[in-house]
Amino acid sequence: MLINVVKTIKPVDKTTIKIRRLNSKLHMWYSYFSAGIDNNNAIIAKISTDNNSPWFSGHFPNDPILPAIAQLNMVTETIAKVLDKELSLKALTRIKFKKIIRPGNILDIHAVPGKKENHYHFRITSKQQEVCSGRLVLAPKRSNS
Repeated sequence: MLINVVKTIKPVDKTTIKIRRLNSKLHMWYSYFSAGIDNNNAIIAKISTDNNSPWFSGHFPNDPILPAIAQLNMVTETIAKVLDKELSLKALTRIKFKKIIRPGNILDIHAVPGKKENHYHFRITSKQQEVCSGRLVLAPKRSNS
């Protein structure tokens, strides 16, 4: 299920993402309502998890929750897409999982660049409550050539 909302977070610069284009490129298990960079150079996004995601069907039957690895993947992909870079997860530190994510939850992602390139402090919230937080180190994806 893709949500074709065209909305941007303001003020933004050249990295503004048109959400319709982003969702059409990323047919995946979550959808963007908005994504961009704020005045403090933080990457911010509002997303919704897809009720029909295979992540939920296998984790756990009759009591679906979003696995931790899916949450980290969602943050990594959001940073990469907002920056329009091919990035992958290299390292994690200080990761905390505080709340359960259920199908259809609306989530806010906030990722602040660290002092080193491709280092980010991130936070996922839902209804203004922290769901997950920590630090990510990303690296350029290696080409298969």
